[in-house]
Amino acid sequence: MFYQPSRPVSGPAYSPWFKMIATVLSFGLAGYAVSFLLRHPVEGLGPKLLLVGGVLLLLWSWRGLLRATLSIDEQGIRQGGWFGKQVAWSDVRSAKMIGIPYAGWLSPPRLVVRTGTAFYTFNGGTDELLTEFARISLAYEMKR
Repeated sequence: MFYQPSRPVSGPAYSPWFKMIATVLSFGLAGYAVSFLLRHPVEGLGPKLLLVGGVLLLLWSWRGLLRATLSIDEQGIRQGGWFGKQVAWSDVRSAKMIGIPYAGWLSPPRLVVRTGTAFYTFNGGTDELLTEFARISLAYEMKR
């Protein structure tokens, strides 16, 4: 086991700003779908169910985004949500922070962790989590 955090850190996986943008877009798309159904009568039940199913899937994903949490402790990194992910420290081969150029105001940097067989991306919604991401990234950069 190479890295151990100085103390457990936990918080939301997405920032309030990102959640607000996701909320506006999700409800905007859902509202547009309802508006479309009211303005354009669709023949048959199949296309209507498909559109309603798409809106329900969108709202289900949005709810998961709002409730997702991230925890960093002595066991590893865990991000909860509808499809949670977990990486133990013993499985980590490298870690690096990446960001979207010129879009840091929209989405903060993420931590990309490489294990022996896969890559995992973790989102941090608080400054405390982002600081821990930087420590993890620096520790694995110095390991090379």
